[in-house]
Amino acid sequence: MTRTPARTDAYAHELRAVARHLGRRRFLTGTGAAAALAFAVNLPSAGTAAAAELDGRKITENPFTLGVASGDPQPGSALLWTRLAPRPYEAGGGLPGDARLAVRWELAHDERFTRGVRRGTALAHPEFDHTVHVEADGLAPGRAYFYRFLVGDWSSPVGRTRTAPAPGARPAGLKLAAVSCQAYHDGYFTAHRHLADEDLDVVFHLGDYLYEYAVNATGGARAYTDRRLPDVFDRETLTLEDYRLRYALYKSDPDLMAAHAAHPFAVTWDDHETENNYAGDVPENGVPPEEFLIRRAAAYRAYWENQPLRRPQRPAGPDMKLYRRLRFGRLAQFDILDTRQYRSDQAYGDGWQTPGPESEDPARTLTGATQERWLLDGWRASRATWNVVPQQVVFSERRSVPTAAYKLSMDSWDGYPASRRRVLAGAAAAGVENLMVLTGDVHVAYGLDIKDDFRDPSSRTVGTEIVATSVSSGKNGSERPSNHDALTRANPHLRFYDGRRGYVTVALGEDSARADFRTVASVTTPGAPVVTAASFVTEAGRPGLTPA
Repeated sequence: MTRTPARTDAYAHELRAVARHLGRRRFLTGTGAAAALAFAVNLPSAGTAAAAELDGRKITENPFTLGVASGDPQPGSALLWTRLAPRPYEAGGGLPGDARLAVRWELAHDERFTRGVRRGTALAHPEFDHTVHVEADGLAPGRAYFYRFLVGDWSSPVGRTRTAPAPGARPAGLKLAAVSCQAYHDGYFTAHRHLADEDLDVVFHLGDYLYEYAVNATGGARAYTDRRLPDVFDRETLTLEDYRLRYALYKSDPDLMAAHAAHPFAVTWDDHETENNYAGDVPENGVPPEEFLIRRAAAYRAYWENQPLRRPQRPAGPDMKLYRRLRFGRLAQFDILDTRQYRSDQAYGDGWQTPGPESEDPARTLTGATQERWLLDGWRASRATWNVVPQQVVFSERRSVPTAAYKLSMDSWDGYPASRRRVLAGAAAAGVENLMVLTGDVHVAYGLDIKDDFRDPSSRTVGTEIVATSVSSGKNGSERPSNHDALTRANPHLRFYDGRRGYVTVALGEDSARADFRTVASVTTPGAPVVTAASFVTEAGRPGLTPA
């Protein structure tokens, strides 16, 4: 982590003031950190009553610069999101910090809104940076709707969303996409432009929606020549204002806006939405815990504000319950995990390390005990054909070389093998036949067979792991990364490996599932076409990948 000395001194002074104000014991609790966050960033302490309502007709600039989004589809409900920001690269989005606005929303069967379904009004509060989360209920299951927001004379872009099938329904199919890792400074979000054109029911974003690293005036690898970004982005995110502004930068990208408008998203985070490789309440670089808790509270708050998430996910200080379950009739159950907030600290100083007693400790956990029980209980109750786990880091074993001197990634499930064994044992006890894990994080695409015992290549295959490559992180990448041969020889269960940017689509049916790995050749220049690099099928009741 790099900070300028002046910024470090100012930030440390603010944190010391917060700690003195609250007292160390209270400061280190969740409620204390929430209060500290409000104190440190000067949020209104009197709640919504502190803001006066602003007449939307007085808004003279387009407030919908960051587009619209929908998320977490339910059978009779859609979650709709927008943020009012006439000047998105300014703190507060260019709106008064003491004003709330009435935002009208409409839902219809057609994009011209001639066949209306629902409408209402929501308040955009300054306490939540004028973001709006609308839970539109009373909808029909398993169908598409169009939606928009209105303020004064301004209308948002039109979005399209879908509700989930009815609980007992048996839909013939479901098509999803998985994406992850979109570093703005590493290139254009071309993959999202192509994603917007796919015919999908839902998109799972598997983490690293933004990066905390500085973005210079020319957008890093984007190398802008037609614009200059403000200096507010040319620093690492630390405060609530920093994170809010960084979301504004990312969400102003037209390709990302197009993908959000086209499909409902179900999101989960990894590390960079807060700080690289943090583990629970342990930061990357050994700063005092009270400093990191304040940073985590700011990051979590900005994450909820800027994502299409429902009320149960709203954070309290440095805590946010992001793991949750979505059901698509009897076809699929999605158990969305958070493998960052509750994990034990990485063994052996992080990175790729030789495994040993520390990493093998049975007490180590990647999910935390409560989330682990929730996952296993959900499998026991599941009646779905496919049990899909969207999560962050690689689940299957990845040995670095095909020799006894191999290393494993301590940040992935390989650094928590006891946690992985408990999860696989729970799946077996629950009788889960069609386990599929969706993964992000590593900036490459993998197709993996999940083995009952990774040390024995002939052991039973118990599931399938689909790893989505990055949208832009790592810049352009290559079809065959330098470790391609070593990794494929060291891991016989690795069926596919490609290092280019893109996403993956998965079509689930009653009898089989098909994964298409979609890639683009370049992200450092805009407009690259998308191709299907490879396609694989896994049959219901017979886990494992075979070329399509």
